[in-house]
Amino acid sequence: MEVLEQTPILAARDLQAYFGSTRIVNGMTIDVLPNHVVALIGPSGCGKSTFLRCLNRLHEETPGAHVKGEVLLQGKDIYSLDPVDVRSHVGMVFQKPNPFPGMSIYENVAAGLTLRGVRKKSYIAEVVEESLKKAALWKEVKDKLKAPGLSLSGGQQQRLCIARALAINPPVILMDEPTSALDPISTAKIEELIIELKKTITIVIVTHNMHQAARISDETAFMYMGDLVEFGQTNTIFTNPKDKRTENYITGRFG
Repeated sequence: MEVLEQTPILAARDLQAYFGSTRIVNGMTIDVLPNHVVALIGPSGCGKSTFLRCLNRLHEETPGAHVKGEVLLQGKDIYSLDPVDVRSHVGMVFQKPNPFPGMSIYENVAAGLTLRGVRKKSYIAEVVEESLKKAALWKEVKDKLKAPGLSLSGGQQQRLCIARALAINPPVILMDEPTSALDPISTAKIEELIIELKKTITIVIVTHNMHQAARISDETAFMYMGDLVEFGQTNTIFTNPKDKRTENYITGRFG
């Protein structure tokens, strides 16, 4: 039987990222397939987070930062689209949980909808509940939705931020080391959540944790000094890498 090749939902084409005249990412070309988890690994300072921020036009928010090349979201170059519109299709979860201060749990999740001008309270309530359920947080917070988002534990705050990203129903979510500030139990919950979410969403995640990349991702990209050294199925990258630098990094010889 002929296997049809999937069309990538997100693709970078010779993507170069700069801070001023300094190039941080040296021409990344990568395809991200729908409902896959792609892990970006590599030593600190190799350009992983910068590349991730290029995928929803956050990189250019830094003064002097700019991008060359293309990022295609469902076939359209995001650099020809409105950045706010791009970010409503490509959500972001950061390293440290960042609930909006002064907002309740409910208001945090509803924030994206409110920003879009949605006013129907019954619809917002439905989306908030559904998003918290998807983020595996509903049972823990359903009786205290008016409590401040910052009153939650670190792990709960990160799931709240995931719920907030889910509320606007993006096809893609970017995660920049979402468990690095969390304890092992919270980390396990987020990993289980990522595996569940990929049934409906595509995820690109930066992680320093090799075990985490091996556990949760379908494909892995190894970056080194701004270059994409190797990209392929996670199992292959971890058991039979083509490049010696990949092998050395994965086995802990450097990084």
